[in-house]
Amino acid sequence: MKKPSLYGMLIALTFILSYVEFLLPLPWIIVPGIKLGLPNVVILFTLYRYTGREAAIVSGVRILLFALTFGSISLAAYSAGGALLSIVAMTLARKAGVFSIAGVSMLGGVCHNIGQMIVAILVLQTPALLYYSPILITVGALTGILIGLVCRQVLMRMPKRRGILRDQ
Repeated sequence: MKKPSLYGMLIALTFILSYVEFLLPLPWIIVPGIKLGLPNVVILFTLYRYTGREAAIVSGVRILLFALTFGSISLAAYSAGGALLSIVAMTLARKAGVFSIAGVSMLGGVCHNIGQMIVAILVLQTPALLYYSPILITVGALTGILIGLVCRQVLMRMPKRRGILRDQ
């Protein structure tokens, strides 16, 4: 597998989806930080087609590039906390083999929001942020299921060919 090419392609896809998500107006948001999680289609794809390690690399580089391009280092810290917890949980759930891809993704969405909340509580020293937990967990579960269903369709339609996208 030509890893630099693979990483470049996957990171570019996550970056584009991050930008699209950044541009989408979500007027119904009542809690700061809620997003659809579009880049997670690529992260989940990477987890299922390759490994958790490769998914973590793609996610980490995307977070850094997006924060440097459109955000700040504090944005990267929140995203990294959520992504780390999410990828660890999804990797373990996938290896357990008892969850569907939508179930793994749902767990990832919930863990991502929990990870971001932990970082926010530590940085802001405000445990009152736990007030948002029910909303964030619910939204994480719903968007996680949606992302999982989309990723399942992508995996079903993406041929396993020789070359850069071949399973190794």
